Amino acid sequence: MISILLSTSVFGIQSVFFVWLGGLVLFLLLCYGIFRQWRKGRTLKQELMEINKLRQNNIEYDFILKAMKIAVWRYDPRSKSFIFDSDYREGQDNNVPGATETFVETLDPIAPADVDRVNKAFNDICEGRTDYYHQEYQVTSKSSGNTYWEESYATIVERDADAKPTKIVGTSQRIDARKHLESSLVAARNKAEESDRLKTAFLANMGHEIRTPLNAICGFADLLPVVQNEEDRNQLIMEIQNNNRKLLRIIDGLVSMSKIEAGAKSLLMGKIDLNQLLQQMADAYQPTTNVPIRLQCPMKQLMIESDREKLVEVLDHLLQNAAKFTVEGEITLSYEVQGNQVRVNVTDTGKGIAEADQARIFERFVKVDDFIPGTGLGLSVVESQVRNLGGTVGVESSLGVGSTFWFILPLE
Repeated sequence: MISILLSTSVFGIQSVFFVWLGGLVLFLLLCYGIFRQWRKGRTLKQELMEINKLRQNNIEYDFILKAMKIAVWRYDPRSKSFIFDSDYREGQDNNVPGATETFVETLDPIAPADVDRVNKAFNDICEGRTDYYHQEYQVTSKSSGNTYWEESYATIVERDADAKPTKIVGTSQRIDARKHLESSLVAARNKAEESDRLKTAFLANMGHEIRTPLNAICGFADLLPVVQNEEDRNQLIMEIQNNNRKLLRIIDGLVSMSKIEAGAKSLLMGKIDLNQLLQQMADAYQPTTNVPIRLQCPMKQLMIESDREKLVEVLDHLLQNAAKFTVEGEITLSYEVQGNQVRVNVTDTGKGIAEADQARIFERFVKVDDFIPGTGLGLSVVESQVRNLGGTVGVESSLGVGSTFWFILPLE
C-alpha cells in the first residue's frame, strides 16, 4: 500500500514537472516569437528610413546638378567606355558619348586647336600620372552643327592593385555665357587701353594744333606796328584772320565734343532748303581751298526738317576734312532722295583712305595721317551729330582715287 502511494506521488510530481516545463517552453517560444516580430519590425523601419534618406539625398543631388546645369559621367580606362549618369547641361544639342564610343572618338567634335591639349590631359589622368583633370574647349554639336564652349573636371575614384585607375568620375558644363562675357571684357579692356593711348596722343597733338595758329597770330600781330607797306600789312592781317579761323575751328570741335560727352541731344527742328544750305557752305569754303567746290543738286528745291545748326556743323567738318586731303581735282557736294530719306555726299579727289582705317575713321582721336593738321575729333563729331539727327553716316574710299563721306537723314 505504501509502495503504491509512493509511486503515485512520484508520478504526480513528474507530471507537474513536465507540465511546468512545457509551459516554460511555450512561454519562451512565445517570447522568442514576439522578439522576432519586434526585431523584424525595427529592421523594416530602419530600412525604410535608410531608403527615404537615400531618396532624399538623390533628390538633393539631382537638384544641385540641375541648378548648376552639370552633366555627370564615369569613365572606365580598361574598357575605354563612357557612362553619363545625369545630363542637365544647357541647350538641346549637347554631345553625349555612346556606351561603345571610345575617348579617341569623342575628340572628333572638339575644335582642332583644343584636341591635342585635351587628349594629353585626359591620357595623363587615365594613366595615373595626374589625379585631377580640368579643361576648357570648343565643341561642334553633332545634331545641330553649332559650336559651343564646354568645361570638364574629372578625378580618380578607384585604382587596382598596381595603382592604375579603374574608375574616373567627371562633370561637364556649357560655359558659352562665361566665354562671351570674357570676350566682352577683353574687348572692353583693349578698347579702354586703345582709348587711353589715343587720348595721350590727342593731348600731345592738341598742344601742337593750338600752338601753331597762336604762334602765327602772336608773331604777325607783333610785326604789324613795324610794317609800313600797306600791302604787307594787309597780308599780315589776312594771315592773322586765317589762323584765327583755324583756332576757332579747333575750339569749336572741342566744345562740340564736350557737349556730346555731356549728353546734350536737344534738337531745334525746322524746315531747311537743302539746295540753299549746300550753296552757302560751298561759297563759305571756296576761299579756303585751292580746288573748286561743285554742287550737284538733282532738284530745284528740297525741303527737309532738321536742326540747322547741327547740320551746318556736320557739313562744316566734312568740308574741312575734304579740303585738307585734296590738293588737286575738286570737291563735290551732292544729294539724292531715297524714299523718305535723303543721302548727302561730300566727295573729294584726295589721297583716299585705306580699307583697314575706314572701320575706325569715325572713332575719337583717330588720325590716319599724323602729318596732316587736325585733332582727330571732326569725324567723331559728325558721327555723333548725325546719329542725334536720326541718321547714319559712312565712307566709301579708295587709295589714290578719293573719298566720299555720306550721311543719310530722314526728310521729316
